[in-house]
Amino acid sequence: MSINSPKQTSHIKREILVRLIKAFLSDNFEENTRLIPYDMRPKGSEVPFRCCIYKERAILRDRTIAGLGDSIEETDDTELLSDVAKEAFKREKPDSRPLTVLTTACQGCVPSRIYVTDLCQGCVARPCESACKFGAIKVTDGKSKINPEKCKNCGMCVQVCPYQAIQKIIVPCENACPVGAISKNDDGFAQIDFNKCIACGKCAVACPFGAVHEKSQIIDILKNVKSGKKVIAMVAPALMGQLPCTPKQMRAAILKLGFADVYEVAQGADITTKNEAEEFIERMEDGEEFMTTSCCAAYNQLVEKHIPEMKPYRSNTKTPLYYTAEIVKREHPDALTVFFSPCVAKRTEAMQNPNVDYVLNYKELGAWFIAKDIQVDECSESEFKTEASAEGRNYAITGGVAKAVQSLLPEEIPTHAVIIDGLNKQTVKDLKKYAKNGMCELGNLIEVMSCTGGCLGGNSTFNGYKYASKQLKTYVDSSKSITNTVDI
Repeated sequence: MSINSPKQTSHIKREILVRLIKAFLSDNFEENTRLIPYDMRPKGSEVPFRCCIYKERAILRDRTIAGLGDSIEETDDTELLSDVAKEAFKREKPDSRPLTVLTTACQGCVPSRIYVTDLCQGCVARPCESACKFGAIKVTDGKSKINPEKCKNCGMCVQVCPYQAIQKIIVPCENACPVGAISKNDDGFAQIDFNKCIACGKCAVACPFGAVHEKSQIIDILKNVKSGKKVIAMVAPALMGQLPCTPKQMRAAILKLGFADVYEVAQGADITTKNEAEEFIERMEDGEEFMTTSCCAAYNQLVEKHIPEMKPYRSNTKTPLYYTAEIVKREHPDALTVFFSPCVAKRTEAMQNPNVDYVLNYKELGAWFIAKDIQVDECSESEFKTEASAEGRNYAITGGVAKAVQSLLPEEIPTHAVIIDGLNKQTVKDLKKYAKNGMCELGNLIEVMSCTGGCLGGNSTFNGYKYASKQLKTYVDSSKSITNTVDI
């Protein structure tokens, strides 16, 4: 049995989305949806990943359910995919929980623990004993032994062993979660505690079996587009680094899907920049020690659920999506809005904003283009109605938000930016320390991005970061500076 690489699991998810979209656009959505697992693994076909064709079909069925926007945990095993599709079509509002766990795909990994291998030499120095603050490791009969009742899995013994004889077994999804929101249930399978979950999506990326799955809203969006409703797309800047085309070609391709208009969220970012710069100046003049940015949805969830003491230091400025959706609803009060997102967390933010109706991630958009046979790089160009700034478009890159705010600060306001390039257990610990102490010794403007590399490294992106950043830089470099744009 081979383990799916992240690339392989992404390909499987994309194929299911493409088939699901084609099924929706066909004359028999429900029946063609039911057949997806059988069409992907027909009788007599190769079984590339699991023990048998029936196991693979069961997993494909569950992936299709997630693609339909439903929770695996709440769907009866006996329910036909055609019935799930029928209910998805009737749905009036997407599920508020953005992730679901496929127990059929979950490997039920062994518990995370530290253990001593046969490489242990029982050396005289015994650095493992000295390093352990909990007295959990002792050398007995010429070999180190760990007392599991005392061990805290801190890993200090792993770091100091000169023979690398002590190893740590990790559970990928649990290890990736910065807030301990995912763990094993009584049956040994992964489960998500949504009271702790910040929707960062790191568990979904980390699982080598693709068992943690984002719940799609593609059916909800397709239904409204097909019915002829005015549906407007709001595209985050990171999208411009995903496909080998110009931003204007991207706009034209999205219009081909049936959207009435396309707005750049970068224009909302310009409002965020100006408001956040004004707020920072006011805070510094009032003698405050530091301020964090507030545009990352996962970080905002982190503050709300895990670091409430950070609230006084987090900017009160709204996100670029908030301001963009406000503009769209003001100009098109009868329209439905769809945010094109690079990450899972924006689904949570959208559920809290009445001006955002749906969220479509970049992988779903790519599948839609494939299903409709739209060659994006062959589309004619379509002009955006409002010009966004270089700084607003650069929000997609780590450091871009802080750089944008700094560009509008006067010289008499001393600014030292601190960049949190990805949330993990250590950076969460650092943020808790800053909040508790009421100061950050490294600087006074803290930019926090949940994903390493910023939105361009989001868990729902598909182009390599190196190529995506190069492509986005071309777009940013061709844009006007925010200092040269009209006041918002």
